[in-house]
Amino acid sequence: MRSDTIKKGVEKTPHRALLYSTGMPRSALDKPFVGIASSFSDVVPGHIQMRDLERFIERGVESEGGYPFVFGVPAICDGIAMGHSGMKYSLPSRELIADSIESIARAHCFDGLVLLTNCDKITPGMLMAAARLNIPSIVVTAGPMLSGRFRGRRLSYVRDSFEVVGKFKKGEMDEEELRSLEMEACPGVGSCQGLYTANTMACLTEVLGMSLPGCGTSLAISAKKKRIAYESGRKVVELIRKQLLPRDILTREAFEDAIRVDMALGGSTNTILHLIAIAHEAKVELPLTVFDEIGRETPHLVNLRPGGDHFMEDLEWAGGIPALLSVLKDRLSDHPTVSGKPLSAIAQKGKVLDNEVIRDLTNPYHREGGIAILYGSLAPEGAVVKQSAVSEKMRKFKGRAKVFDSEEEAIEAIYGGRISSGEVIVIRYEGPKGGPGMREMLSPTSAVAGMGLMESVALITDGRFSGGTRGPCIGHICPEAAEGGPIALLKDGDEILIDIPGRKLEVNLSKEELEKRKRNWKSPSPKIKEGYLARYSQLVSSSSKGAVCE
Repeated sequence: MRSDTIKKGVEKTPHRALLYSTGMPRSALDKPFVGIASSFSDVVPGHIQMRDLERFIERGVESEGGYPFVFGVPAICDGIAMGHSGMKYSLPSRELIADSIESIARAHCFDGLVLLTNCDKITPGMLMAAARLNIPSIVVTAGPMLSGRFRGRRLSYVRDSFEVVGKFKKGEMDEEELRSLEMEACPGVGSCQGLYTANTMACLTEVLGMSLPGCGTSLAISAKKKRIAYESGRKVVELIRKQLLPRDILTREAFEDAIRVDMALGGSTNTILHLIAIAHEAKVELPLTVFDEIGRETPHLVNLRPGGDHFMEDLEWAGGIPALLSVLKDRLSDHPTVSGKPLSAIAQKGKVLDNEVIRDLTNPYHREGGIAILYGSLAPEGAVVKQSAVSEKMRKFKGRAKVFDSEEEAIEAIYGGRISSGEVIVIRYEGPKGGPGMREMLSPTSAVAGMGLMESVALITDGRFSGGTRGPCIGHICPEAAEGGPIALLKDGDEILIDIPGRKLEVNLSKEELEKRKRNWKSPSPKIKEGYLARYSQLVSSSSKGAVCE
């Protein structure tokens, strides 16, 4: 066992002395050591129930003959970090999480890992660590929260707290209703109720084969989640004995299956960044073009918020991810999973319990998958749009650029009534390097929706979007402005052409004009000059490469 490095032999007497000081009995020396990486936090709603889940995981590990050690991992709540400088830390925290788990697991010679996670960057960070370390690992996602309730209707976090700000500013809602919505939108523990980044990644973790069947959608408040936590603790010890490693599971076929399910779900655009980053750690080549190839041939079968009106609880009660796999079973591989069963066997056992929540292949919500990759003179290396959340009217759009060099400038203009119908809001210098940290743009996109501009205004950025974004919003534009990409050369009034069906993002300028502007462009001074973000900005790659640190 790997843990023999710190527990066997006379030379390890001082190591054993420290282990015994924790209360560990001598009998544990013959057991595999299992690290439980927990992102418990009092400030993140999706994580506040993890103390209970830690106990169930510990019981499972011990019941199967392992010895558990819980250790902490940082967690940021994207909703609380949104719309201010705190969001600059969200995506970079993914790298911190992977590095932290690597550091603890290697330093303490754990034989295996249980990765207890839930929210946006924590889940991919933990998967990156599992792929990098390549020791037996299993993921437990802590589950979505229930929908809120107000005056007989169900509520979700994004639509009923972010987007209502615009309605309030327009005078369409009074302060009493606003205060009631903010109190009721998030009724308790769990990740936000729609198919935003946290829940999309939980579902895709299940498809990748790194969590047990049913884990992705089982509700945070449920006893089912506790049983899955217990079984995951048992299973990791079995994985240690069999030496089934993450890279045995995280194959090219596994990533293609995850992309296919992502397209059928209409998941968050952030999954593009995260799947590429996890594949990078697993030594699997996963170019951006694969996402569009699979998206063109995979119909959109599940329509949760923000694009639709169903909630995660509806997907759970409709049969969860195994049910969706059953619909797609002829298009999936038989790659291995931590359950011991190939994905194809899980798909065969799945059953759809609500044909409106999970539609069949003959009755999709959209003919193509939820995410599209655009290219063109504005995005030579690609851009990303959640096409399932864009109305038919706005899939092709021509408008004049209104350029902003930060998210704050754009929000002020939107709420100040300075955006007109037919314009394309351009938010630049918010990419991985330029931000730094590639902030999510939920505040401006929600402002556009709340101000009633979704059917007349588009938004493009080298930053990224929350899984809660809906409407004609295009992100991940590469190369980013800070690297002198075409988005850095735009001026107010430039004509921008968006063609989602044609996969095009163009600016109506000649090649000669763009080259002239590029010669006159000067790289801006870094926004952050010290601390973690300054170091991050020097190491981070482009979003088309997953924004990994190289």
